[in-house]
Amino acid sequence: MRLLSLILFTALSAHAADFPTFMTGNWRMTLANGSVVEEHWTTADGGLMLGMGRSVPAKGNAEFEFLRIEPRDGKLTYLAMPFAKPATPFPLKSLTGSRVVFENPEHDFPQRIIYWRDGERLCARVEGKDGKGEEWCWTRD
Repeated sequence: MRLLSLILFTALSAHAADFPTFMTGNWRMTLANGSVVEEHWTTADGGLMLGMGRSVPAKGNAEFEFLRIEPRDGKLTYLAMPFAKPATPFPLKSLTGSRVVFENPEHDFPQRIIYWRDGERLCARVEGKDGKGEEWCWTRD
């Protein structure tokens, strides 16, 4: 039984190492207009990372998005659910220790979602086929 537990623990640990764990944590930025943008990412324990994004404007209603990164069809996949709508999959294109790219060329916008670490900041970019897009950088909350 102890051997089985050790094998399972090792398998889960190796599996978690295949995730972009540099994203883990609570991240926040405040824009010049007073709006606040947050992302929160769990660890990859159990082969799943859960995320949540929220934008709180200085005036008006907040926007939100549920996120997750999980293996699908043998490939790590980022699933975006803005306003809790059905998930849109973005399969992994590339992953290093501090940068990850997910891509879905069939999606209207964005087609690519990119996260990377810039020192103590977590940055993200969404972009279309033309390379135009939006970018954010958060610090730990």
